[in-house]
Amino acid sequence: MTAPTALTALTADSLPEIAARGEVSTPQQPLDERRIGIVHFGVGGFHRAHQAMYLDRLMNAGRDLDFALCGVGLLPGDARMRDALTAQDGLYTLVTKSPDGERDPRVIGSIARYLFAPDDPEAVLAQMSDPAVRIVSLTVTEGGYNYNPSTGEFQFGTEAVSADLTADFSTVGPRTMFGYVVEALRRRREAGTAPFTVMSCDNVRGNGDLAKRMILAYARRRDENGLHGDAPIGDFIEAEVAFPNCMVDRITPVTAPADIEMVKGEYGIDDAWPVVAEDFVQWVLEDDFPTGRPAWEEVGVQMVEDVEPYELMKLRLLNCSHQAIAYFGLLLGQTYADEAAVDEHLAPFTRTLYMDHEGTPAVPEVPGMDLDAYKDELMARFANTSIKDTLARLAAESSDRIPTWLVPVIQENLAAGRDVSASAAIIASWARYAEGTGENGETFEIVDRLRDRVMAAAAKHDEDPLAFLRDEELFGNLVEQEAFTRPYLHALEVLRTSGARALLTELTAQL
Repeated sequence: MTAPTALTALTADSLPEIAARGEVSTPQQPLDERRIGIVHFGVGGFHRAHQAMYLDRLMNAGRDLDFALCGVGLLPGDARMRDALTAQDGLYTLVTKSPDGERDPRVIGSIARYLFAPDDPEAVLAQMSDPAVRIVSLTVTEGGYNYNPSTGEFQFGTEAVSADLTADFSTVGPRTMFGYVVEALRRRREAGTAPFTVMSCDNVRGNGDLAKRMILAYARRRDENGLHGDAPIGDFIEAEVAFPNCMVDRITPVTAPADIEMVKGEYGIDDAWPVVAEDFVQWVLEDDFPTGRPAWEEVGVQMVEDVEPYELMKLRLLNCSHQAIAYFGLLLGQTYADEAAVDEHLAPFTRTLYMDHEGTPAVPEVPGMDLDAYKDELMARFANTSIKDTLARLAAESSDRIPTWLVPVIQENLAAGRDVSASAAIIASWARYAEGTGENGETFEIVDRLRDRVMAAAAKHDEDPLAFLRDEELFGNLVEQEAFTRPYLHALEVLRTSGARALLTELTAQL
């Protein structure tokens, strides 16, 4: 492909010029005909490669222009997304890459507005209170639900939540997703407007059920604090607001500088924040939207009555396997998921010892799915050399991911008397990685909301090999389960004395 001679800034006005080149698909819908029907918290790469993409497909077919997105950012780092999307009229480039290297570039036009909440909290609340908004969706990460993964209880003591629980939102804006959702629902009820549906799209089991429990816990505490007067909101939310569960899937690495340069060099588009993703995509969604929804089933979304089997399949086979390759791969000196997925020892450890022996027994029957074919496809997706998904991304925020994804698999297998050696080795590899230094003296940058806590526990391995497991919030009572601690202690010892390659060689020798 010959690089274009000049760069074109990505804006609504430049779309005809980009379309005329014939290299990049552009929105077919008139952008000025879009109307906001969904407010979305957490506009990151995944949301833009997934939910926003599905809506763009519908809009390109002339459907559901009244379900355009208003993105909302809450965190300081979201100011960068505000700047990028505002300058680009909400547009961005999505480039999907197949394993054979084929690329499909498209400008996505389903985000009609972006609001950085700290700039103007009232603007966010006004948008959420608009009767045209029928869905509030979430990709706030596993940690965004503010719950203790061991007890399942809402954590009232975190700083931003504590502030919101006592705040008068007529004078000061909310700081959390919980604050915005509950206050907007309160205002809608007061105005006689039907409540919106809350749709979680995060990688947690029963994501809609979890969102409902946590939002209810928050709302009822504000009720108890007298902040809703004689009209408490908790019972209203429980009775009137829908929280469908869903399973979402598309491997979407963090946008790298090389991706920005690729979009410039190959397509002539000056895009501040494009998205690159694999070509595979899946969304399984419970059909529970009392005030309406887009016709997602027309663009490939599976609308079902019960999402749990699909959800457990994905969490326990894909997400847990990502953790299997993450820490081991980094300890082996690898950088990308595609390296780890074809490693002579790590690949069979992941595909056979974890997926077949421990992950699959914890997955119920999934309608219409061949699990063996699904697992083979997962390994092929992990090995996609076009994506360059970093192991560092997969290893980030482990204190949210491991307790949510892998610990329940371990607990179920222990209860059934099944072997947990592979899962124990994965936990041990996280513990070894959390020491912060690799086998050749390299330093790992531990990215985790509990970074100091997990690193402090890992630093005690010499004096207490079980130190890492003693955090009940993360591991429950696993430290008391000899069927788990026995393989864990052996794996950790081998990792710390002989290294990751030695442990993987030992574990896979039986295959």
